[in-house]
Amino acid sequence: MSVFNKLISTYLERRYQSVQRFMLHPHKIQERTFNYLIGKAANTEWGKKYEYNNIDSHKAFMEQVPLNEYEDLEPYIKRMMDGSFNILWPGFVNWYAKSSGTTSSKSKFIPVPKENLRGCHIKGSWDVVTLLYKGRHDARVFERKNLVMGGSLSNYETNPMTTFGDISAIMLYNMPFVGRPFYTPDFRTALMPNWDDKLERMVDICSKEQVTMFGGVPSWTIVLFRKILEATGKSNMLEVWPEVQVYVHGGVGFDPYRSQFKEFIPSDSFTYMEVYNASEGYFAIQDDLLSNDLLLLLDNNIFYEFLPMSEFGSKDPIVLGLKDVEIDQNYAMVISTNAGLWRYMTGDTIKFTSLSPFKIKITGRTKHFINAFGEEVMVSNTDKALAKTCEEFKVKAKDYTVAPVYFSAGSKGRHQWLIEFEEPPKNIEEFQKKLDSNLQAVNSDYEAKRFKDMALENLSIDVLPIHSFYKWMEHRGKIGGQNKVPRLSNDRKYIDEILSFIKLKND
Repeated sequence: MSVFNKLISTYLERRYQSVQRFMLHPHKIQERTFNYLIGKAANTEWGKKYEYNNIDSHKAFMEQVPLNEYEDLEPYIKRMMDGSFNILWPGFVNWYAKSSGTTSSKSKFIPVPKENLRGCHIKGSWDVVTLLYKGRHDARVFERKNLVMGGSLSNYETNPMTTFGDISAIMLYNMPFVGRPFYTPDFRTALMPNWDDKLERMVDICSKEQVTMFGGVPSWTIVLFRKILEATGKSNMLEVWPEVQVYVHGGVGFDPYRSQFKEFIPSDSFTYMEVYNASEGYFAIQDDLLSNDLLLLLDNNIFYEFLPMSEFGSKDPIVLGLKDVEIDQNYAMVISTNAGLWRYMTGDTIKFTSLSPFKIKITGRTKHFINAFGEEVMVSNTDKALAKTCEEFKVKAKDYTVAPVYFSAGSKGRHQWLIEFEEPPKNIEEFQKKLDSNLQAVNSDYEAKRFKDMALENLSIDVLPIHSFYKWMEHRGKIGGQNKVPRLSNDRKYIDEILSFIKLKND
């Protein structure tokens, strides 16, 4: 196995040249991607409707094709799932990534044609190990076992030829043969639909393996770790997996979980590697293990556009190409891909930290932020503020959600936080004050609204009983996989639903 790992390492060194190519020639690569996508889809129903045969530039593309959200493409996707051909992408598409989204309970089904599966998602996974081996010359991914917390797959009721599930499950099912001997648990266990049964089998199997790399949403990974430690009687995961090297994470902000992971894996040489992958595509990867920004993947069959948040919601917004973006500006990301997503607004917001090469940080969601009072608070702000406050008070937060409390007669507005702690701080009032202060420190707009309590009062915290978020997610049928507690909402839908659920359970 060590010989094979060395052979793979040599291959990955050569493969890194393709990464360097798009880093050095980003605009040329993006132009090539644009031409490929337009040409490939010209004879689809969508391509004919928007006259792709007449599109010869980005300017023409913007003029002829509107910006789209999922609801705009949903009727086309529904017909594709029912068996229609040549709709958004050539041919028949039988794989669909199911996403619950973070601000809506309605499921989304993202097409995953074979070209997209191979040329975006699986290619993105190869990019991860390429950049990992570049940063860690002692990486042993192809020598020991690797674990990924994946979802499950289901057949579509009205068309048994159509299969849907988490993108992680689709990628596991289609994993290249070269990676299969190095994966744990077995694939039948990994794709089990019952999350509780899956966890029990994973504990039994994975606790006996020598795992070197693992990946998954932090909250569910912690659940697995606790069960493994309980079953084995070990005090930390290094005692279970002494050769573990890397955690690949993404999907939610990691700062609130970092201190917990350091307790699970008390090692200074352990690597945390962030990726930006979603049902819609593999977008970016942390290429420098000492820096927390992400390299934008420009040759994964994704053509990028960027909508300044100052233009968001405008009737005729100005949308920028890669050539016109600026550092430290908030953009909503717009993509066109070989999944048949055209000028599709992912709902994510990013900032560029470098333009040579193009690197980004995820700042939040277009529908996953709070701007009820002009404060423009993003998830990145609340993650940082909570992590810093927990560190100062030496406590751990398991999960949280935040929503506005609107102005009412005789009172100002404020933010209401629901937090589930491992063990709550002894003085919650002092914790509230410090959290509010730390949030002001990372967001000047919030700080301005809090000035002398003129617009907003100090935030408030409701400490939830242990397992509250888990039980609420279970109640909604959103357990496991890539399902996440909604961090921020600009209305009170979720927070009121959670509070009502807890009250009902306690009555």
